Amino acid sequence: MGYACPVCDLPQHDAEHLANHLAMTALTHADDHETWLDDHVADWSEESPESLGDRVAPLAEEVPHETVFEDATGGHDHAGGPGVDVPTGASAGVGAAPDTEATQAAIEAVQRMRAEATGDKDGDGDRTADTDATEEP
Repeated sequence: MGYACPVCDLPQHDAEHLANHLAMTALTHADDHETWLDDHVADWSEESPESLGDRVAPLAEEVPHETVFEDATGGHDHAGGPGVDVPTGASAGVGAAPDTEATQAAIEAVQRMRAEATGDKDGDGDRTADTDATEEP
């Protein structure tokens, strides 16, 4: 069994994949995924994929999830190469990314850009920029 994303219904392999899908989509698209996380999981951006998965899985619908080719590749593997699961019957979308140094660097870059774009200068999640009351918006 897997979980359907509570925002877009894209099936995810397990709780950690669901967490990665929600967070990566929120960070890269700043769409309904971000709004949902903000509404349902306080401080979601500070969580690890595992701990975020523990928090979002109870809020998502459990769905059957088939893993294509896993039986032929020896199992599910996030190290890249064989073993990457593909949900059947799902349209293309943003899914979980492998946990690599490059992925972590990309996540950190997106977080920095988002903080700059939203005025969150100290990275505390407070999106109100420090502005002088006399400044025009």
